[in-house]
Amino acid sequence: MTKRSDFVVVANRLPVDEEATVEGRRWRASPGGLVTALCPVARAHRGAWVGWGGAAGPAPDPFDHDGIQLYPVGLSSADVECFYEGQSNSTIWPLYHDAVEPPAFDRTWGDAYRTVNARFADAAAGVAARGATVWIHDYQLQLVPAMLRARRPDLRIGFFLHIPFPPIELFMQMPLRAEILRGLLGADLVGFQQKLAAQNFVRLARHLLGLRYRGTTIDVDGRGVRAGAFPISIDPKEMEQLAATEEIKARARQIRTELGNPKTLILGVDRLDYTKGIELRLGAFRELLEDGTLTVPETTLVQVATPSRERVEHYDMLRTRVEREVGRINGDFSRVGIPAVHYLHQSYSRPELAALYCAADVMMVTPLRDGMNLVAKEYIAARIDQGGALVLSEFAGAANELRHAFLCNPHDPDAVKEALLRAIGVGRADGRRRMQIMQRYLRAHDVDRWARSFLEILQAPEAHE
Repeated sequence: MTKRSDFVVVANRLPVDEEATVEGRRWRASPGGLVTALCPVARAHRGAWVGWGGAAGPAPDPFDHDGIQLYPVGLSSADVECFYEGQSNSTIWPLYHDAVEPPAFDRTWGDAYRTVNARFADAAAGVAARGATVWIHDYQLQLVPAMLRARRPDLRIGFFLHIPFPPIELFMQMPLRAEILRGLLGADLVGFQQKLAAQNFVRLARHLLGLRYRGTTIDVDGRGVRAGAFPISIDPKEMEQLAATEEIKARARQIRTELGNPKTLILGVDRLDYTKGIELRLGAFRELLEDGTLTVPETTLVQVATPSRERVEHYDMLRTRVEREVGRINGDFSRVGIPAVHYLHQSYSRPELAALYCAADVMMVTPLRDGMNLVAKEYIAARIDQGGALVLSEFAGAANELRHAFLCNPHDPDAVKEALLRAIGVGRADGRRRMQIMQRYLRAHDVDRWARSFLEILQAPEAHE
């Protein structure tokens, strides 16, 4: 019998990954930013989490993991292909990221998106206690708020979009545009990473559906739907504590030794995604080597590219292009045993990432478009020595908060090169000042504050008038 919960998180994925062992199925915590942000909130509320387990097939039975009751939703192989790889990651993802790659449209994908969203809404309706708060997350589940409201009008429903929300002229390309917008308007509160995204949403409701709004509150069927900016963050204390351990300090020193103790170690850590600007970053680095501004072995670049959505065509093509560019740079500028670029197409543990952060003189976070980018915040938190420097794209949500990074337009190779050289050449006093200011900001605007600020507004009485 399903145990009803007063607080329910609904996300595309469960906060755990399945591992096959000789004893059978085992679940371990996922490393993603969404999990890191939401698990403490769900645990504090003794809540439930509805999501997909990550493998095609029937859903496992509900189970408890680390104080959270998990309710898996099953996806078939066809669902994975059409709902997840198709509509979610080949249509919505590129469209919401400024169409950096052209979105693909297929009506069978839209049908699957609708069907799977209904499945999630059914699961949430069955788990939530009367009057419960349900917090739905991200672009894969944009129809769920309205579907859930139709099933359970007693619930308080929040939705948070972790990626950018596009301007009207881009959103209007979406074949399911009115249905997706009505889906989001089923929530009491719709949260975005940036104010501009919330404004885009409010204006879209007027433009597409003719709805009236006051400020950022939209009138929908006699109730007010609020929109607002809630920039997501990290737990800086957790990263600070990790970076302070002797094991991480020793591993950071070891990394630099393994790389030949370069004068300048530049680091990039990204999912292998076309929105992350990896190709343009490599191109800027190559140009600086070509004109002799940077040299090997004095300077080396470590690029971690975590595998991502490898069955989606755009991603397979991107990997080919990135690896070709890495090969070109290394062929032209490396020495025997000393590559100019160390390219690592693999996932890394948090301790290893912390050690990389501590080892790097410059962190490059240069996405073409990004809702937030928590890697930038993790790097700042890890630099308990106030060393290092951050080169940050103006088009990452984090740029609105980390104003003392070296900001750049990633579409402009000269701007990227200029920001990188400024970061490399920053004086110790100026570098420490920049780091201290950004670290103080992160401590005052951590993930707990993010969750509390959203939930306080969602649960306020005026949110349901």
